[in-house]
Amino acid sequence: MKHFPHSFGTCVVLLLIIASVLACRSGNEYFLVGESEQRTELTRLFEMLEAPDASYESRVVLIEQIAGQLYNAGYPQRMQVFLSRYIEDSPDDPYIAYYLLLLAQHYASEGAHPVATQYYARIVAAYPDLVVRERSVHYQALRELIRLTPSEEDRIAYYQDLITRFPDRVDLGKKHYYLAQSYQALGRWDEAFSTYQTFLTHTDTQIPGKPDAHREIQTLVNLYNSRRNWTMESIDDLVAAIKNAIWVQSPNQLLRYRSADSFFAMSWEQEEWDFNSQISFDIGAFLLRSRVRFADELDVSSNAREAYLRTWNWSYRINTWYLYFRRIDFPADPEIHNNWEWAGIYFGEAL
Repeated sequence: MKHFPHSFGTCVVLLLIIASVLACRSGNEYFLVGESEQRTELTRLFEMLEAPDASYESRVVLIEQIAGQLYNAGYPQRMQVFLSRYIEDSPDDPYIAYYLLLLAQHYASEGAHPVATQYYARIVAAYPDLVVRERSVHYQALRELIRLTPSEEDRIAYYQDLITRFPDRVDLGKKHYYLAQSYQALGRWDEAFSTYQTFLTHTDTQIPGKPDAHREIQTLVNLYNSRRNWTMESIDDLVAAIKNAIWVQSPNQLLRYRSADSFFAMSWEQEEWDFNSQISFDIGAFLLRSRVRFADELDVSSNAREAYLRTWNWSYRINTWYLYFRRIDFPADPEIHNNWEWAGIYFGEAL
């Protein structure tokens, strides 16, 4: 996390060389842009900035004003050179991290994300945090690093830093969710599911675009913590086993193949996550009371990821049940990933 690519270093070195050459040739003349009035104002700001008695605190305002005038006048490159020169010439200024932040924000706004990322990383790795206008420089840098870095390894480190150092400034549930996603992307499953467990404790957290995030993650965690012994590699083998259990009227054999993870039983109008769909009932009692029948083939609506088997004679109230099968998307366990499971029951004829 503390390394800086050669391309970034080359860019900075070239920028500083340009700044040095220009400074040697014309002092601050390079930065005096615009009409006469603006040039006069910039001259005044530079005189105040270079005054022997100028405090570091007063320089913050002056540097912001100079950088702002250069940018607003249409000279963003000169603004970059100005900030870079000051950073190079003033290594003892305690506000250097803030000036690096200004540079990083500028590069990010211009779409130069790799350069911006390296400036943000430099701030966090090489400088102590400071607060400017009630805002932590490290906090701002970490947020941007999480957004911009292409490295999941680095993103994990930035999430951990943000969670540890700024727990009162962030939604801890959301940050743990996304941290777990980064662990998952790298196949670090134990850390991913441990972090998902922490996410589940933050019940008020909302994940954008994931209204059922807590239920979905709870299902994954349950699966991770289970024996996962109810799946089969082949849908044909799983359906054949269930048909046999129904034919011989063996509740134990039938329940052996029922998913132990969020098995549902509901009407076609309900949602799988509906609380009432998760209520357990005694399937064996229905199996023993009547002679249940099943279709020879899977329903025509079945596909490579989901399958339905029509069965009937379960009860006089709801005669037809569709047994629902699906593939398991669980790369954390390659032995069952893409296996089939009997995941639930739909009551009534298909809509």
